[in-house]
Amino acid sequence: MSLPTTDQNPSENSPEPDANPTGTPGLVNPSFSERGYIQIYTGDGKGKTTASLGLTFRAIGRGWNVLVILFTKGGDDYGELYTARQFSPQISKQLTIVQAGLNRIVFTHNMNENDSIEITNGWEIAKRAIQSGKYHLIVMDEANIAIDLGMIPLQEMKDALLNKPEHVEVVLTGRRAHPEMIEIAHLVTEMRPIKHYWDIGVKARKGIEY
Repeated sequence: MSLPTTDQNPSENSPEPDANPTGTPGLVNPSFSERGYIQIYTGDGKGKTTASLGLTFRAIGRGWNVLVILFTKGGDDYGELYTARQFSPQISKQLTIVQAGLNRIVFTHNMNENDSIEITNGWEIAKRAIQSGKYHLIVMDEANIAIDLGMIPLQEMKDALLNKPEHVEVVLTGRRAHPEMIEIAHLVTEMRPIKHYWDIGVKARKGIEY
């Protein structure tokens, strides 16, 4: 399965195929429209999940098949889930959303066996999906947190991504991205908080935070 073609001309404003300014093997590829990369959105600032959902919306518009797995997030009260239920039949065929968490926020001090079961089940789905080649884009929301909490084995994640089909793009979101994940990723964006209305007591708002 190949990715949909784009209007991008690799010869324009792009490095030569053998140029590798990062010195990291495999990061430069002349067939930009046919290769999927590993992206990480991390940091303490707002916008990680938001960015991944924006990318999901863009990819669907290009005819891509997209899988979104919401680690550590259960329950129905998320704006993106309400939106997904109203998509057309065609878009619904392209987008699959899986929730792999309980209806609460998970921290080190409150995680339990049920959290582990939910996240493990989601991770098994993710591994099969990555290898299936069915999806052009796979978003693993809060996967960085699940790795940090020890609920997704770091080495298993690395192995899955390093051996993925070439065309599959993978995005991991969440705070505290592991240094070894940052090392293998092709794109890493850190959301850094400069100012946040939570600091003056504004609560999470429907349509903005969830």
